[in-house]
Amino acid sequence: MEETNRQKKIGGLLQKDLADILQNSLRESGRTGILISVSKVRVTTDLSIAKAYVSIFPSKHQQEVIEEINENKYKIKHEMAQRTRHQLRKMPDLSFFVDDSLEYIDGIEKSIKGKEDPVSNPDLLDKRKKS
Repeated sequence: MEETNRQKKIGGLLQKDLADILQNSLRESGRTGILISVSKVRVTTDLSIAKAYVSIFPSKHQQEVIEEINENKYKIKHEMAQRTRHQLRKMPDLSFFVDDSLEYIDGIEKSIKGKEDPVSNPDLLDKRKKS
């Protein structure tokens, strides 16, 4: 089902604020050299759940950063509620997922430029994870 305009607007608002909050929390925790961005936020039709897809660079830190974000999910939700209190009545529950689309695209580009042909042998590329 396609997203409504309201879902898109709320998703965009949450995406902007989440990116700011996550970058500030990384800076405050003293982690340097890690870049984090929120690539997409999808909100359910009843606006009760928001799924945030997060890109983390370098990718070797993905798992530990996602675990840290999930441990601090309630603090992040509280900060988001403070920022959006005049725009939203109720803050949706947040779920965080790793966005692996950049790695997937990079793998395709490397395969195309290399000797291996993923078109003739699709087993060369990893299967994408569904979330």
